[in-house]
Amino acid sequence: MRRVAPAMTAASSAAGGEETAVVEKTLLNGDVYRGGSPHGKGRYVWADGCMYEGNWRRGKASGKGRFSWPSGATFEGQFRRGRIDGQGVFVGPDGATYRGAWVADRRHGLGNKTYANGDCYEGQWRRNLQDGHGRYVWANGNQYIGEWRAGVLSGRGALICANGSRYDGVWENGVPKGSGVFTWPTGGSWPGSSVDLPAMSATFFAPPGAVAVSRRSSVEGVGDKATPRICIWESEGEAGDITCDIVDALEASMPMLFKEAAAIAGGATYMRSASGVPRWASAVATTPQSKRPGRTISKRHKNYELMLQLQLGIMHSVGKSSAVPMRELEQGDFDPRENALSWTEFPPEGSKATLPHSTGYFCWKDYCPMVFRHLRKLFAVDTGDYMLSICGNDPLRELSSPGKSGSFFYLTQDDQFMIKTVKKSEVKLLLKMLNSYCKHVDRYKNSLITRFYGVHCVKRHNGQKVRFIVMGNLFCSEYQIHRRFDLKGSSYGRTADKFEDEIDETTTLKDLDLNFVFRLQKSWYTDLHEQLRRDCDFLESEGIMDYSFLIGIHFCDDISASKMGSSTFTASPSGGTTELCFSDDAFDMVPDCSRKSLIRLGAHMPGRAEQASRRSGFVFPNQTGEVHDVILFFGIIDILQDYSVKKRLEHSYKSLQTDPNSISAVEPKLYSRRFQEFIGRIFVEDG
Repeated sequence: MRRVAPAMTAASSAAGGEETAVVEKTLLNGDVYRGGSPHGKGRYVWADGCMYEGNWRRGKASGKGRFSWPSGATFEGQFRRGRIDGQGVFVGPDGATYRGAWVADRRHGLGNKTYANGDCYEGQWRRNLQDGHGRYVWANGNQYIGEWRAGVLSGRGALICANGSRYDGVWENGVPKGSGVFTWPTGGSWPGSSVDLPAMSATFFAPPGAVAVSRRSSVEGVGDKATPRICIWESEGEAGDITCDIVDALEASMPMLFKEAAAIAGGATYMRSASGVPRWASAVATTPQSKRPGRTISKRHKNYELMLQLQLGIMHSVGKSSAVPMRELEQGDFDPRENALSWTEFPPEGSKATLPHSTGYFCWKDYCPMVFRHLRKLFAVDTGDYMLSICGNDPLRELSSPGKSGSFFYLTQDDQFMIKTVKKSEVKLLLKMLNSYCKHVDRYKNSLITRFYGVHCVKRHNGQKVRFIVMGNLFCSEYQIHRRFDLKGSSYGRTADKFEDEIDETTTLKDLDLNFVFRLQKSWYTDLHEQLRRDCDFLESEGIMDYSFLIGIHFCDDISASKMGSSTFTASPSGGTTELCFSDDAFDMVPDCSRKSLIRLGAHMPGRAEQASRRSGFVFPNQTGEVHDVILFFGIIDILQDYSVKKRLEHSYKSLQTDPNSISAVEPKLYSRRFQEFIGRIFVEDG
């Protein structure tokens, strides 16, 4: 160490002035400090390029100072006891700028932030998040003025569009809650109830491409990560050896504080990487995502325009129906002629009821909106989540039909909802039995039958009509589905016709491909067979046949289904730490609290899959097969087929070729009995 003691003037000496020590040292790890010790001004340069220059007091950054990162991010303002504390300006590497109050390295108090994408927020902050009264202005001119909580819209506020339209009401977790008032630029107003915000912004306010408010409009970048605590202090010695710490403060966006403890004698115990991001961030192991079924519908996809029309129509329908107060269902609500007498036109230039859009001219029809609104409520589907999932910024994924119907399936990116193209006859059948369906699922909350959320039709500019039904996705879970089976209880033609090396987790296998029986604890076994009987009786009474029992299997050893091995632990949904524990009894499982509430008949069900022998084309337990702990998902799907003339002819034709009992096309009573017997053989009580 080299001590620099500047000469004192006679005046200062006479005045009794005290000499200020200035030190300069290069540490073993390459850091360099030059300045007063332990008080005064000084500059500390880290080997990775970070630098602090400013005032020090008792070995800690205190007073005015400037900190810079190699990424180009800078902070200039007040420090206190080694932390950013007071007024200051932070400029991120992308140019995002915050000016305002800080407390203990966090934005806290009154402040203004301008984001790199042109958005701006001015108002109260609490622990790095908007909290209190504030005003957020999007780059496109839309703005929100009102209350915030933990970074989202919560409390009373107004969303104002650049064209003068606005919504005033109460918000909760980023979406409207309760009643509010829509006001058009012309001055007209419309009182309505809670509607999902993306639907409002698209239907009432925003031009195409506007960002949904309930999603964060500006991504927090490096400049928004927690700033470091800066300290220096002296150890014993003639002049004192200088040591420095940079300790990351708790980041608001992270659930835990990660630290790197690489002790360097006489140097920094924690350093940032050259990019300005903590070095643990690049070292954290990531788990590769499982293969997701389907193909994302991009702009070049042949059905891209149809997808946009579907989303626009659903936004319009759900937004319109939500504006009407909920009431008890009446018989007229089930009459499609009364609810869909006319089509809603969607011209590209827009109309009084619809926004301008980039797709071609189309018309839209919504069937029995009040009925499906009740069904969504019965199935605990939040209107906001429903709208955001289907009509948000994320495109749908298209799945080709695993069956012979030629239908297409569209899956939302969050996997919650599935949209299927259907024939006119299927729509008629669903609407015909809709009243009895509602009564059945209302009476039996654990019904395994498909959950329907809406029926719609698009008539395109060429006159083509495309009919859709919206339903729940049985396999919506964070757990990877390793194997999936579509089972009917018949054997003729019931195989996937794929080689073993062609089968993966997205392949839908069939009856003759099944090589397991599933063991359930007694209560689940009893509930399954009782509910299966009720559901089959209902379908039989409606003249329905040719339905399927869809099963999804998550193997808890979390290895590929083609190389299944038994293990006493199950991987978490993300492939990380263990979340389910198995004791010697496979059913003594203790899920974490967030998973336990998800377990119900047909979803997240614990069980065991036993490899079984096959006789006469079907599987039977043999008590010697390998057993795997599993999580099961199952339900009854494809319930929109009656025993029509076409199915009767199919039955007659195939009966000439094979055993009539082995084909799918049989009358509803026989189909129900055979279906229940088959499911009864593959689901057994664990004893």
